Amino acid sequence: MKAIKLSLFLVFAYVCAPLLHAASLPDFTELVEDASPAVVNISTVQKSDSQTLSTPFGQFQGPGGEELPEIFRHFFRDIPQFRDRPNKAPRSLGSGFIISHDGYILTNHHVIKDADQVMVRLNDRRELEASVVGSDERTDVALLKIEADDLPVVPLGRSSELKVGEWVLAIGSPFGFDHSVTAGIVSATERALANENYVPFIQTDVAINPGNSGGPLFNLDGEVIGINSQIYTRSGGFMGLSFAIPIDMALEVSEQLKGQGFVERGWLGVLIQEVNRDLAESFGLKKPAGALVAKVVPDGPAAAAGLQEGDIIVGFNDHDVVLASDLPPLVGRVKPGDVAELDVIRAGRNKTLDVTIGHLPGEKGDKPANVEKKPVETSRLGLVVAPLQDEQKDKWNIVSGVVVERVEDGAGARAGLVRGDVITMLNGERVETLDQFQRIVADLPSGRSVPLRIVRRGNPMFIALKSE
Repeated sequence: MKAIKLSLFLVFAYVCAPLLHAASLPDFTELVEDASPAVVNISTVQKSDSQTLSTPFGQFQGPGGEELPEIFRHFFRDIPQFRDRPNKAPRSLGSGFIISHDGYILTNHHVIKDADQVMVRLNDRRELEASVVGSDERTDVALLKIEADDLPVVPLGRSSELKVGEWVLAIGSPFGFDHSVTAGIVSATERALANENYVPFIQTDVAINPGNSGGPLFNLDGEVIGINSQIYTRSGGFMGLSFAIPIDMALEVSEQLKGQGFVERGWLGVLIQEVNRDLAESFGLKKPAGALVAKVVPDGPAAAAGLQEGDIIVGFNDHDVVLASDLPPLVGRVKPGDVAELDVIRAGRNKTLDVTIGHLPGEKGDKPANVEKKPVETSRLGLVVAPLQDEQKDKWNIVSGVVVERVEDGAGARAGLVRGDVITMLNGERVETLDQFQRIVADLPSGRSVPLRIVRRGNPMFIALKSE
């Protein structure tokens, strides 16, 4: 009898296990039904006189000729039939979502970039031409407007309340398949990507492909918490890493675009770098953390507040700065003219500075420069160095330092110094002349890392130097 009961129990468990597992998973059907009407398909028309089309995936050289380097990619597509037809207008597909009943739509900047015409296809199959209210390349956010009334809208949530492990869902038009739905979980928040300094991305494992750009990312309450923007891929398709712009930031940007057509960002006026283990040791820190100030822009907000090269920023307006990438988004979101509080470590001591945030200026590319041969001096670091000339000071905007002419075997080579580096600070002391440099080197402690500031091809940075 016991054997029969046990057998019945095992059969029951076997039959019910899949049902119990399914019951533990979220049901997205109601969410999709409610949200889909406010998700739109976006196509753009651009004039093209060449058979080779430039896209975020590389240069298409005709069918089968794609170049797909391994990068973080924006993802929309050019319809294939236009690739081999010169002098036609290629149509690029992306997604978007309606945020107001009178026709304001959020999407990505790269979806509508350089477009001559933007068309929006609604859920009811209507196609309307959209005007670009404003577009911001730094955050990859664009605000569109179509002339229509009583449109369905998506509810908007708060990305700041998002937690790792939450279920999320994306709706978009991958490869032109309208209103495709994919789901996954939040893999990380406030993720920094290469060359994307002002966006703390939401990382997910939601399947995202070309055409999903600009589409909404929903939480389980049916609220938009992000705009799908980028993927990391080796093949050009989805590989399990997708990134979304937090909706809190997107709305801040869209409000400025709507109000003035452009975005104002805060600017601190510093160049920063990561604090690794060796640098942490050289600065006497217990652990590698913070943003190391490699350069203070003359006459900038940081300079006016008394920030110095070699300071380590560990806090900004009560927010911890653990990684260097944490700082730019925090500064960028402060209104120019407002006063912010900086927590820094200077020479091993904590210090608080008040800084009036400035306007972020336009980017200026650093131009590489060649170092002229000069009379040289040697040092115990295995370096041959020369005085810094006036033309070099002007070209690289450097006040003082010595130029590395040759790197021989020794501490300098092990630290990664190369010919052409300009040494401007060593062990917390500014380098003014060759004689002073030699004196500083002679006084260096043996077997312990000290901070060394250099300017390499116009770019300042700190490295850790350990002399024998």
